[in-house]
Amino acid sequence: MFKKYAANGAWMVLAVAILGVALIATATPAQADTFNFTSCHISNASGTGLACPPAGTSFGTVTLTQSGTSVLVDVVLNSGNRFVETGAGGGELFLFNDSLSGSTITNISATLNGATVTIPGGLSGFTNLSPVHADGTGFFTASVECTDSSACNGGSTPNINDLHFTVTSATLAQLEVGNGNDNLFVADILCGQTGCTGLTGPVDVSATVPEPTTLLMVGTALLGLGAAWRRRRSQSERALAV
Repeated sequence: MFKKYAANGAWMVLAVAILGVALIATATPAQADTFNFTSCHISNASGTGLACPPAGTSFGTVTLTQSGTSVLVDVVLNSGNRFVETGAGGGELFLFNDSLSGSTITNISATLNGATVTIPGGLSGFTNLSPVHADGTGFFTASVECTDSSACNGGSTPNINDLHFTVTSATLAQLEVGNGNDNLFVADILCGQTGCTGLTGPVDVSATVPEPTTLLMVGTALLGLGAAWRRRRSQSERALAV
């Protein structure tokens, strides 16, 4: 009888190994990366010095998803934060790095808590810009902005907390290269969270790429199967002991 349980255990190990190889062989490479805005350059009410929540506070996220030869970008602010256009952010809503030949920005939309917001004059996106400076974060070569700047001049900016757009002819790796200050993305915001409520300024991302999603899924599946096999083996051994 022990041989029967041992054989079953061996088959389980083999099944886990085969499934692991199959998952790795058939899974596509990680196709999405998410970054947190945690670096704060928000000025106090007098415009001098900084007024920021505790270090490490997240103001929102940037998620890049590979879709064929394009990258889908979702910029989502949290805790009541809103996008604004001010001189501190280079007169842009969002800045990143893209000097790729042939790359363009398309399909731009703005939302407030998931509901589409129509901005007077619409939104425009640019790549291969002459470097644009955002206070404390360095220079960037791509942006999303209000087409009519007067429609989004500081407090006149419509209430929006999400931006969504497509960058064509690009890969995740190409858009995840830092500028001279090693910063990847910048949003100019009107802060709505404790520590900087009602103040404006840039927040940026200077973090490394997170663990690939696909590999995490494979690892989780294998760990789950391994745990199930260990439980079954333990139950079998207890049954034999009885």
